[in-house]
Amino acid sequence: MPNKNPEEVFVLLLSNLRHGAEQSTKFYQEISSNVQDQDIKEALESRSLISSQILDKIDECFRLINEKPIKPTGRLYEIFAEDFRKEINEIQSPRAKRLYALAKLDHLINLRKGEYVALIAAADLTGHYGVGVLLESCLADKIAMGERVRRLIRERLMERAMSA
Repeated sequence: MPNKNPEEVFVLLLSNLRHGAEQSTKFYQEISSNVQDQDIKEALESRSLISSQILDKIDECFRLINEKPIKPTGRLYEIFAEDFRKEINEIQSPRAKRLYALAKLDHLINLRKGEYVALIAAADLTGHYGVGVLLESCLADKIAMGERVRRLIRERLMERAMSA
């Protein structure tokens, strides 16, 4: 069924966001199992908890607009995870694996932040201001996680520089 108006496009984008949130939660767990660094593992486990709370907020968005999620239209997150699995299995060095996992995590977070920015604007366009507030709180969580990941990358690179 073709999308005809901003409201239908909003539901489509919100549905894709929800699907991405589910996939991201699984991806955080998968990255965690591929990394031995306890600090990174702990951050990812915390991120997984926050992701489940984000899913609750997205479900509340659907309740507020009196809609149900529709079937997602893309495979972006599945392809992202497939590529991650393939590439990380080819990396032998634990340090290189850590860096790769953090880089991919940062990539995913930035992708998700872009989705939230677009959906917040769409919520305003369609007059769903309460939904915009919920989505902005989700975006704040993504921004905080992005900063945490960048700090972990810097710390790990500094450790490497100090030991060299």
